Amino acid sequence: MSLSDLNEQIPARRKLIGSLVSAAALAGLGASATPAGAAPPEEKLPAEHEEIFATARLRSYKNRRSSSWDRTGGNDDFVHVAAGQSVTLLDEPNPGVITHIWFTINSSDDYHLKNLVLRAWWDGESTPSIEVPIGDFFGLGLGEYFTYQSSLLTVASVKALNAYFKMPFHTARVTLTNEGTIPTDNLYYAFDYITLPSLPDGLGRFHAQYRQAAPCNGASNDWLTNGDANALKNLDGKLNYIYMEAAGKGHFIGVTHSVLQNQDGWYGEGDDMFFIDGDTLPTINGTGSEDYFNGAWGFEGRPYAYPNSGAPYIVDPERIGGRYALYRWHNESPIAFENSLRVTCEHGHANSRSDNYYTTAYWYQTEPHAPFPTLPRPQERIPHIYQVGKAGVLKLPTE
Repeated sequence: MSLSDLNEQIPARRKLIGSLVSAAALAGLGASATPAGAAPPEEKLPAEHEEIFATARLRSYKNRRSSSWDRTGGNDDFVHVAAGQSVTLLDEPNPGVITHIWFTINSSDDYHLKNLVLRAWWDGESTPSIEVPIGDFFGLGLGEYFTYQSSLLTVASVKALNAYFKMPFHTARVTLTNEGTIPTDNLYYAFDYITLPSLPDGLGRFHAQYRQAAPCNGASNDWLTNGDANALKNLDGKLNYIYMEAAGKGHFIGVTHSVLQNQDGWYGEGDDMFFIDGDTLPTINGTGSEDYFNGAWGFEGRPYAYPNSGAPYIVDPERIGGRYALYRWHNESPIAFENSLRVTCEHGHANSRSDNYYTTAYWYQTEPHAPFPTLPRPQERIPHIYQVGKAGVLKLPTE
């Protein structure tokens, strides 16, 4: 072989050896070569890493909004709601999910938060899955505004009502009815939602139910201090205040609870009791009202507001006329039920006290849902201090 032939063959041999070495290295790493110009295969991440890319995942839904914007192009971005009138806020015939609700209201009615009633029907159902005075829906159960922030409800400055519950539907209709006697001059609203070709299986429908006891029927005869209450026992929750009762499969996500004191002293000590799937004794039994709302020691009169729990409004605590507004979200582990759920709490230890309770419970479940209690009349929803003494003895406010 001539020197010139050897010089020509050396580069070719080196190239062949280099290719074999590269192929062996790739094989050892479990990799495969990617053709030039081709996109690399998409990496499949372990499930525990998925959250890293959650906000970067591309979406294919359609964003929509139903709002009170001025259809003439002007700046009158509100609707007028006469006394006795209902207005439709959302009417969507396609599958979707409500992701955010916003309201602000201008009204000369001092109790418009109790007189305006929010209702929602999913999938053509005959009775609403939401039926709540608008103030109570946003945690303002005493008809008064205050600001706070939580993971699911926020009242922002000034008088801006926000909800972040996810509400899936095949079809949706949402209304607001003025059940008072004074017109609402300016109702501003926005429902942000998405539409999809279809919904995945296994989605419950959102429910919100209002209840009240004004006053609760207390067991103690001591008007001032309920000093005999600690002798009482309550194991079955028979006389407890009821937040909600449901039939079907679903999960409970939380409650807003407002209190107006009819008696001096600490209103609490009442345990929360959950009865799941027909249990006759509490499946879950709490240790006191402030404990359920993730506080302690009667809150010591100090308001607080955190993502999943709070008492953001405390005025004149432990006195007649004292007022509390509370919330608790079970985001960490919603209370699941297969057939039924009854969520209750004591009013004072062993139901000793006779204060006023105004509550809204929030949950998801399969349809159809059990009938809701009849909504109290507007005048009955207005908070009043009641004279209470022996159980069942009441003096109603002058009409």
